[in-house]
Amino acid sequence: MSLGIDLEVKQSVLIVRLSGELDHHTSDQVREQVSEAIEKWNIHHLVMNLKNLEFMDSSGLGVILGRYKQIKQFGGDLIVCSLTPSVERLFNMSGLFKIIRLEETEEIALTRLGVGK
Repeated sequence: MSLGIDLEVKQSVLIVRLSGELDHHTSDQVREQVSEAIEKWNIHHLVMNLKNLEFMDSSGLGVILGRYKQIKQFGGDLIVCSLTPSVERLFNMSGLFKIIRLEETEEIALTRLGVGK
């Protein structure tokens, strides 16, 4: 299975919607596309919607942690939302929820960042 990456910009927020599998085969693709978008569109915050992500391994966690560090350099926030139970379990086991916020939906995440519809 492959990975689908959908990027959308709302004000200074980049919304990243991933579908499929985020693993060592696809992590470089996500890293490159998201990093380029952050620089190109002067992004301050990042929302990662993982509702359709069926599988993620530790390299996927590394990509998310890397984007967290990148967005923090600009004083921004990274919020993940709509996690499947298996992906949420991986986040819990890794301890990433100690630094990365989780919201139930993309709409709630955008509201927390002050972005309306």
